[in-house]
Amino acid sequence: MADTESKRIVAVFQGSFDPVTFGHLDVIRRAAKLFNELVVGIGVNPDKAQLFTPEERLALLLPHLEEFPNVRAATYDGLTIDFVRQCGAQVLVRGIRDMADLHNEVQLANLNQLIGNVESVFILSSDRHVMTSSTYIKQIYEMGGGDISRIEQLVPPNVATKLAEHLRIPPPNDKG
Repeated sequence: MADTESKRIVAVFQGSFDPVTFGHLDVIRRAAKLFNELVVGIGVNPDKAQLFTPEERLALLLPHLEEFPNVRAATYDGLTIDFVRQCGAQVLVRGIRDMADLHNEVQLANLNQLIGNVESVFILSSDRHVMTSSTYIKQIYEMGGGDISRIEQLVPPNVATKLAEHLRIPPPNDKG
């Protein structure tokens, strides 16, 4: 039992974080309490067009990690299991919002276990963040006429500002 108690457990919370949301930050806060060290891995999802570069996503995330001494973040390319190994981690943390997430994440967890010997731990989203999705946030901003107030309860202020700069929706009467 003493060996188990003294073992240092490093976990990776991987995502595209394009952009980082309050839902992501909630999972980070909760995972930071469970593991000795948490590495937030900012990867690339080949199935989605990325709005921000990995470096921009890292810059948007870093100010929100300052309160967690056991959390760091890094960008990476390639397979997540390779990144997990590079970090010296044993666990992959994944946030689950709904049954669709669970279905997909169970398949990935089994695959990561099979080919990478990496365990997965699922953290259920808080009720407040169940509908928070980076895709939805971009759509709400774009289709809502660029009204930043519509996304302020879903993303931190620095992210909302940067999202508005990137998407640059001209006012309705602007012809340029």
